[in-house]
Amino acid sequence: SAQKAPPQDFLTNEYANGQLQAIVRKMRERTTVYKERLTDPVLSSPEGSPTASPSKKKPPPPPPKEEKKEEKKEEAEAKPEEDHYCDMLCCKFKKPPLKKYMEYLQLPESIDSYTDRRYVAWLMLVTVAYNWNCWFIPLRFVFPYQTPTNMIYWLAIDIICDMCYLCDLLVFQPRVQFLKGGDIITDKVEMKKFYHSTVKFQLDVLSVLPFEVLYFFFGFNPAFRANRMLKHNTFFEFNDRLEAILDKAYIYRVIRTTGYLLFILHINACLYYWASDYEGLGSTKWVYDGEGNMYLRCYYWAVRTLITIGGLPEPQTLFEIVFQLLNFFLGVFVFSSLIGQMRDVIGAATAGQNYYRSCMDNTVSYMNTYSIPKVVQNRVRTWYEYTWDSQGMLDESELLEQMPTKMQLAIAIDVNFAIVNNVDLFKGCDTQMIYDMLLRLKSIVYLPGDFVCKKGEIGREMYIIKQGEVQVLGGPDGTKVLVTLRAGAVFGEISLLAAGGGNRRTANVVAHGFANLFILDKKTLNEILVHYPDSEKLLMKKAKVLLKEKGKPAPAPPPPRGLASLFGQKQETPKLFKAMLGGKGKAGLATLLKLKREQEDQEKQAKADEQKLEQNEKKPPKEGDKKPPEGAAPSTLPVQKEKPDADAKPAMDEKIPKKPLIISMAPSPIAGEGEILKVEVEEKKEE
Repeated sequence: SAQKAPPQDFLTNEYANGQLQAIVRKMRERTTVYKERLTDPVLSSPEGSPTASPSKKKPPPPPPKEEKKEEKKEEAEAKPEEDHYCDMLCCKFKKPPLKKYMEYLQLPESIDSYTDRRYVAWLMLVTVAYNWNCWFIPLRFVFPYQTPTNMIYWLAIDIICDMCYLCDLLVFQPRVQFLKGGDIITDKVEMKKFYHSTVKFQLDVLSVLPFEVLYFFFGFNPAFRANRMLKHNTFFEFNDRLEAILDKAYIYRVIRTTGYLLFILHINACLYYWASDYEGLGSTKWVYDGEGNMYLRCYYWAVRTLITIGGLPEPQTLFEIVFQLLNFFLGVFVFSSLIGQMRDVIGAATAGQNYYRSCMDNTVSYMNTYSIPKVVQNRVRTWYEYTWDSQGMLDESELLEQMPTKMQLAIAIDVNFAIVNNVDLFKGCDTQMIYDMLLRLKSIVYLPGDFVCKKGEIGREMYIIKQGEVQVLGGPDGTKVLVTLRAGAVFGEISLLAAGGGNRRTANVVAHGFANLFILDKKTLNEILVHYPDSEKLLMKKAKVLLKEKGKPAPAPPPPRGLASLFGQKQETPKLFKAMLGGKGKAGLATLLKLKREQEDQEKQAKADEQKLEQNEKKPPKEGDKKPPEGAAPSTLPVQKEKPDADAKPAMDEKIPKKPLIISMAPSPIAGEGEILKVEVEEKKEE
């Protein structure tokens, strides 16, 4: 069969070529983006999350059952979470699904006791149960508050506390991670073995032993629950974990120390009531007389005795004397210990404030010794007060020096990385180089009106505004505000890589208010770039581009269009001709044309005079003319032969206008071309 001839219309091929070119262009753009992603991994992925297509396609033929199950799982994972709303009366608010609550409340396989907040919450619940036993077991044992009518309530609360103890023993403590040879052990069997080998496990087991079975033989005596107070390790662990996560832990320490004092007074009140009951209520003046609220009266006596206030009745019997002596000795020891502990807590809380006051007092004393002016002293005091109020410390580096380098880097990344990452000069550089640079940034506070940098000085630092505002000043007198830079802005980055030791500042930069700036100097950057040659090359290229952009001339005019493009571009006017023009536009051109006409007139006049003199010399004398006799004086003097230069000079002097010339040097309107010569002709005003 004969083959068909190819169609002559190539429209379909052009369309296909256009589509292919568009695809290639998009692929190149994508490749460029991923190259930037490789050089700067901090940037987020440019691709958005895929969205479901609104159009529905016909389902493909049914795959095997296993493939269907896998697709269903993937669809369930890719399906966005639906919003759950709760309607209540006239309000409608969003609530998280129950599944999230269950996932959060689900007990993990292993518990990190240092970072897991759920473990801290559980320890708080066990601590509440422990405090219940510590406070109410002595109270119920001594005071007659436990009666057959309210026994059921006491037993119910005791059972709840025992359940907390058992859950902590069987569920939570065997899941707590531990360190072994520097490794964190998360294996279930190992964690359980480690917990069973500790003293804490033995005390926890003793604290849950059911001595309450003795109730059936000796009655409901709270003394059989005294072993519940052995779970003190959980109480102290909760204190440590809570202090680690609190912002102001010293407040909790003060509350805890006050609780210790109140608990000791509580125990002393219980002992006093027990001693009074042993001696007999109201038997002597020293014992409790049985009137009023028994607990408050005994607690009042315990406070006066333990704090050694005095004013109490004298003990009468030997038992009362011995009890009082022991109470006094114990009171002095306990009260002095608690006062010392309270002093340490408050001292630790105000240590930074005391250091600040000491530094400020020493600085003021130094300034007074050398008779520093009051204006300077006031600025120094203002700097101390603002730095302390804004940072809570005078020097952040002193605090970070105590930490390992990795921790310093982690803190610096969280605090300063977002600011440094916005600097165009460092985009694309090695991330580790930026990390090293973060550790070298210095924070400096400038007071209102302080000069950050002055015009004309050599710039060797880069400034990053952390907080506050700075103003760039310019103008003839240097007081005009050119621009105001705020937090996150960067200036002076070109000075870091400028050749020849730095470039000069072109304007004054003044702190508008209190400004906190990060400073990176040239020496520090050079020390860092020694270890990162690729980043150094990249920075050098960017520095050249920035320098060219800073000093490039005005943009060239657009190319001519239409018929004007046939004649080519007009050449630039010579500089000397520009200088002769002096003025701009028609005025300068008219002056030049006028001078040119005067010069041409003078040249024509000089040529005419020369020709006339030559004709007079060459013309012969006529025969009719008579010669004068010898010895007779001629009636007219003969015309003397003169040089053309002598005749032409006075004619030129008469015609040349005498106008003063003004010669000066003016800056070139094009950047980077220096100065040009300017000649002006002063026009005399006609009166």
